Amino acid sequence: MRWTRAAGRGLLATALILVGYAGTGARAGEVADGDGRGPMTLVTGGDLTSYLRGVLDDWNRTHPAEKVTLVELPEAADEVRAQMTTSLRSGSDRFDVLNIDVAWTSEFAAAGWIAPLDADRFPIKRFLPPVVETATFGGRLHALPYVTNAGLLYYRKDVLHKAGERPPRTWAELERLAKTVAPEYGLDGYAGQFLPYERLTVNAIEAVQSAGGSVLANEGARVTVDSEAARKGLAFLTDGVREGWIPEKALAYKEEESRRAFQNGDLLFLRNWPYVHRLASRGDSKVAGKFGVVPLPGPQRRAVGVLGGSNLAVNAHSRHKESAADLLGYLTSERVQRQVLTEGALPPVWADLYTDPALVRRYPYLPTLRQSVLDARPRPKSPRYEQVNLAVQAVVHDAMAQRETPDHAVARLARELGAIVRRG
Repeated sequence: MRWTRAAGRGLLATALILVGYAGTGARAGEVADGDGRGPMTLVTGGDLTSYLRGVLDDWNRTHPAEKVTLVELPEAADEVRAQMTTSLRSGSDRFDVLNIDVAWTSEFAAAGWIAPLDADRFPIKRFLPPVVETATFGGRLHALPYVTNAGLLYYRKDVLHKAGERPPRTWAELERLAKTVAPEYGLDGYAGQFLPYERLTVNAIEAVQSAGGSVLANEGARVTVDSEAARKGLAFLTDGVREGWIPEKALAYKEEESRRAFQNGDLLFLRNWPYVHRLASRGDSKVAGKFGVVPLPGPQRRAVGVLGGSNLAVNAHSRHKESAADLLGYLTSERVQRQVLTEGALPPVWADLYTDPALVRRYPYLPTLRQSVLDARPRPKSPRYEQVNLAVQAVVHDAMAQRETPDHAVARLARELGAIVRRG
């Protein structure tokens, strides 16, 4: 998941990039020392909560010779990626540290844009194990997990209580409740993020993985999507639309549209990220105090989710890699990871924080989120992830819009992914 949502600051950040960081020479006031140390620039998507500035202010007070300048790019993930890749492809050292979507790590590593890291330098054994896998490619650590994420199922606790029902644990239970209980209470049944964009890819891969299938293997070298499991996973989504327990309007939902539908009291079930919990609990929410959170259901048990979040990487052309590595260690320390949760309202990567009694009292969804992260897998690794993403979202949206059957859609996707792999 993109871990921030500010847009306005991005325009200013773009101006700073164009005016203040043009070229690859020494920065103003910098003394080149040749030992890999010096001031740095950290680039990220917009920081909606503004907590990151305070975290970096603490670093700057204690590292006056290695101060960090924060550059915030526009909100849209594709625009963030476009600006980062344009800079990296040119060989620029404009950005020293990059906060990147976990799905971009393999692409950036395969292109040689980010520097491999010494795993022994960081406390990765203290992280939730699956998140480390998002930062590796070719058997090496190329980034450091910073924020994680996994999908959760939000449900109307008050409605299920009145109906004498429990939250669903399987797809069959979800379908039954969405078909029967939801209309009885004037609600739509179930929604996720089904607009053709990257989060539809996530929703689709969650369904395929939960049914026992996969999309790619061998770090993008082999196509595995043409399977009965993949057809079953896709049918879960397409049947939902055809049978009406997934409303057609959900085909235009992104994260925020689906959140608002649930928060406004229009949905019985919602698949979304942990950030929804805080917003749906506010006083202006129509479902405050009326909803619960459980792991996403699957065919027989909990779903095999898809890990979201962001990783921190070091520009392969940075002249201050030693300072950058130290900054990565600071941002993934337990103290800062606690701030990621308490000030940024974002899921941290440190395992112990999910069982801290004080934090669990404050954030009661933490045990559920921990289980969901442990059950999840990284998105398919591929040096051409963006092309893979576009193919998956286009094919799956056509299938959900009833323009082709799950069988035809899976066969088509296998052909398109095969062409992408061969071009690679």
